[in-house]
Amino acid sequence: MAAKDEDHAARPGEIGIAASQLRPGVYVRLPVPWLEHQFMFSAFVIADQDQVRQIAALGLKTLYCDPARCRVPPLPKPAEAPPPDPASEAENARLAELRAAQMAEKLARTEAMNVLRGRLDRAQKHYAGAAKAVGAAFKTFDANPEESVRQVSEVSRLSTAALLADPDSAIVLIAEKAQTDGHAAHSLSVMTLALLLGKQARLPDDALHALGIAALLHDIGKATINPSILRNPSRNKHEEALYQTHCRLGHDSAKRAGRLTPPMLDAILHHHERLDGKGFPDGLAGKDIAVAARIVAIANRFDNLANPADPRRAVSPAEALAILWSKERSAFDPVLLQLFIRAMGVYPPGSIVLLSDGRVGAVVASAGTDTPLAPQVMVYAPEIPRRQAIIVDLAKEARLAIDRSLRLQDRPDDELDYLLPRRKLNWFHTEGQG
Repeated sequence: MAAKDEDHAARPGEIGIAASQLRPGVYVRLPVPWLEHQFMFSAFVIADQDQVRQIAALGLKTLYCDPARCRVPPLPKPAEAPPPDPASEAENARLAELRAAQMAEKLARTEAMNVLRGRLDRAQKHYAGAAKAVGAAFKTFDANPEESVRQVSEVSRLSTAALLADPDSAIVLIAEKAQTDGHAAHSLSVMTLALLLGKQARLPDDALHALGIAALLHDIGKATINPSILRNPSRNKHEEALYQTHCRLGHDSAKRAGRLTPPMLDAILHHHERLDGKGFPDGLAGKDIAVAARIVAIANRFDNLANPADPRRAVSPAEALAILWSKERSAFDPVLLQLFIRAMGVYPPGSIVLLSDGRVGAVVASAGTDTPLAPQVMVYAPEIPRRQAIIVDLAKEARLAIDRSLRLQDRPDDELDYLLPRRKLNWFHTEGQG
């Protein structure tokens, strides 16, 4: 009842107007629940005269307008009540038929949203279980490495299956993460991204499974390094030398577990090598770096850009892709980097974007190859409960497009709580990842 009362009350900045004052360009809010009208949003800028007629046909005594959001002001209020609209029976029938079709489309869109939410819920459930298992495996790795590797192997197997079944939700779960241990969070992120790239590179299932294990364990060597060194982005030469030992420490620790294959161990050892030979620990270059290590290197660097130890330096997923391609391309396998960008899309799932109508949304599913700029977006609409949040397929909405990607740090908390309710600051906020 409270929600309906709020619908029927003017909000800050709004004025009450009548349907007779509407015209294209006026920003109007319909004071009825979302499922009781045929429009995508309850508040919007009127696009054309046909929408004016459709709103008038709803028979609402009072509408609300925010003059600051209007492109043109409402028409003056008539001195007297306007006479009944002498619309013809044919026009009334047309409006009724149009409303019925739009309501059916809206219900179908609602059902599609429910299906997508179900997929996201399953992804989140998988992530929560994986985070718990990986966190436990890391804590007991030195004491019981064989059992820890078994746990990590099972997470990789289940995650590979989840990614193959639903790649979009597997990426969204990085943004829609549960609260978990920082090391495990970064490792899960790198695993998911590496598996996505491995799938795009058409690796066979057994190779994907091995890649997932290597990605989960790529930073296992950091356990013995002082956290203050890991967190420091301006390490001196001595600290940097200590930091770089985590690759070989991790390789040796994983090798003692006795269950990892040479390619897995190689990826752990060489995930900081660069294609131009300027990486560590061995300064390998080009094809001397194994494919698995090249894949983990891209996934690791992307996650570190999107979620650095200092959250003030974080960039959006779209910006991270641009940096990899425009500024750091010489460090990575060019073919794999192109495949990674193609797999992530121009606006990767989890990106916060500004839409052409001024609304803000979160990308929840990647765009098709024929419409790379038109992903599916969950729209921030605080008047609608998040469980019923509007998800728009931009490929099917001619009037709506993405204007640009936004930085999470610049968005208000209530907006992010709605769009990414389990985020901290962005994809993953961890200590000492790299």
